[in-house]
Amino acid sequence: MAEDPEQGYQYAQAARRLAARVGVVREASGIAAYQTGRWAEALSELRAARRLTGSEDYLPVMADSERALGRLDRALALIREADTSTLERATQIELRIVESGIRRDQGLADAAVIALQVPELTGGRPRPWSARLFYAYADALLAAGRSEEARDAFARAAAADPDDETDAADRLDELDGIMFEDLAEDDEDADEDLADEDPEEAAQEGNGA
Repeated sequence: MAEDPEQGYQYAQAARRLAARVGVVREASGIAAYQTGRWAEALSELRAARRLTGSEDYLPVMADSERALGRLDRALALIREADTSTLERATQIELRIVESGIRRDQGLADAAVIALQVPELTGGRPRPWSARLFYAYADALLAAGRSEEARDAFARAAAADPDDETDAADRLDELDGIMFEDLAEDDEDADEDLADEDPEEAAQEGNGA
């Protein structure tokens, strides 16, 4: 699935035809459908996997599939029904990342930021999901108009992502370019103001007149 999601999906379909009542097969089928943008199919397969295995680990992908289908209320309902006390921390974080994306879709940028304010944002120990958390937080900050903080979060995401699983480094370069352009425009405006200034008035001001 990592190298060729479409081929991975075809293999998962073949496995499903052979063992449709095996939970891990339905899980693989659902994840493969999700990775190829088949959101409704991913939901169907992961619901089946959930029934067969009793696992709640599929909730983030299910909620994100509902989000992709534009059903934000259903996505939030899935997140709300999760018993986080029984979930691994990685799954809890993924649920918060999805919730933050939903809030951005709703135009609630500040709520998107708040959804991701967890202790691990400032913790020193890197975790396998740190890059995804920092990246999502940077996106939320950017949507809220907090570009300087977003830049710092993208920098942390890039540092936590040596394998380039996200495009944090590219986003950081892009953001630095935008900021550089803004500074350049400010300098141009200042030059234009000086050019428009009356030389005699400028001389008088310089002499303290």
